[in-house]
Amino acid sequence: MFENLSDRLSKTLKNISGRGRLTEDNIKDTLREVRMALLEADVALPVVRDFIGKVKSRAVGTEVTKSLSPGQVFIKIVRSELEAAMGERNEALALNAQPPAVVMMAGLQGAGKTTSVGKLAKFLKEKEKKKVMVVSADVYRPAAIKQLETLANDIGVEFFPSSADEKPVAIVSGAIEQARKQFFDVLLVDTAGRLHVDDEMMVEIKALHAAVDPVETLFVVDAMTGQDAANTAKAFDQALPLTGVILTKTDGDARGGAALSIRHITGKPIKFLGVGEKTDALEPFHPDRLAGRILGMGDVLSLIEDIEQNVDREKAAKLAKKVQKGQGFNLEDFREQLQQMKNMGGMMGMLDKLPGMSNLPDAVKGQMDDKMTVRMEAIINSMTPGERERPEIIKGSRKRRIAAGSGTQIQDVNRLLKQFTQMQKMMKKMKGGGMAKMMRGMGGMMPPGMKMPRR
Repeated sequence: MFENLSDRLSKTLKNISGRGRLTEDNIKDTLREVRMALLEADVALPVVRDFIGKVKSRAVGTEVTKSLSPGQVFIKIVRSELEAAMGERNEALALNAQPPAVVMMAGLQGAGKTTSVGKLAKFLKEKEKKKVMVVSADVYRPAAIKQLETLANDIGVEFFPSSADEKPVAIVSGAIEQARKQFFDVLLVDTAGRLHVDDEMMVEIKALHAAVDPVETLFVVDAMTGQDAANTAKAFDQALPLTGVILTKTDGDARGGAALSIRHITGKPIKFLGVGEKTDALEPFHPDRLAGRILGMGDVLSLIEDIEQNVDREKAAKLAKKVQKGQGFNLEDFREQLQQMKNMGGMMGMLDKLPGMSNLPDAVKGQMDDKMTVRMEAIINSMTPGERERPEIIKGSRKRRIAAGSGTQIQDVNRLLKQFTQMQKMMKKMKGGGMAKMMRGMGGMMPPGMKMPRR
């Protein structure tokens, strides 16, 4: 998300960052570029007007003119106003209620509501250590009930059964009763969606809300619909007392207009982002971190959290011990590193969170495509255990067999072996604690033409 906006803003703000003095003219030119970038990102016009107005009033005031580096202060103002537009800080779910805390999900059909119920159930179970039950009140789509049951089984949370011939209020009341008896902390309620906002739908969901009285009412909306997402959220908010928004399919949205428009138009915070199809692809929404990513400043905090949550510490310690003892680094170890990287959102997911990565040339970004990681893993999977242990035996006929087995070309196998050899050399430098040597050797790991970014 925000790829286009980030590229445009980074280039625009770079022109002003080194200015020793800011004038009405150069501020006006820069703000015009910022306005165009926001509009192209499908940010709602009232939001753009308000944002530009606030940046301008702060930029021409004493805040900038008294500074020793006005250009940098201007960027700081833009970042601050981006954060304010999106909500300034993460707002967690208010689950400190008499158990079970009922969380109701609302939204249009196709927005990813049922999937989001599953993702949120996993998040609450694993990150918040909650005992979770899920229930579907979507009596119009039996497939949705079955989908939620399958998700619940995969994730390992309780599913309360329901069927198409029951009334939504009766279903949820029964689920609350059972959740109370069995001491569940949270009950997540999936509701029926429609293809558009209609009166019949609103009457039904308002009646359900009144009967259930949830502690959280979350609106699930597709980021791909841009500023329309904010307008739909506003229509729902007029019918239901929404407490927050889950923005889905953000991995497929390069513009980011919805994320920048929703808070301003509805007054409701975005609480989570759906960042992929897997059940663990749900992230708490941090406006301050996202503002940094939009401006090419990275998001190191989120990267550290990803590493803490997804890296297998036991395997990492085992590998470190092995390397320290000088026992060598083989292709099996390399495959494990690729798998750990995949768990953290892939190569591009990691690079997006590093400062300065937005300045990389497109040709270099193309070389870091996550398809490359998948291809490398497929090649290693096509090798025998002996070949993974001793890559030096992989010659002509073996390369042909490995390429055919992995659906790749011989040059792909050669490229992998070359990258592995470079990484192996780097690991050898770690023997005996040569970390400084290893850092100097990291340049060899980068694809041709790519250098370690500077802040």
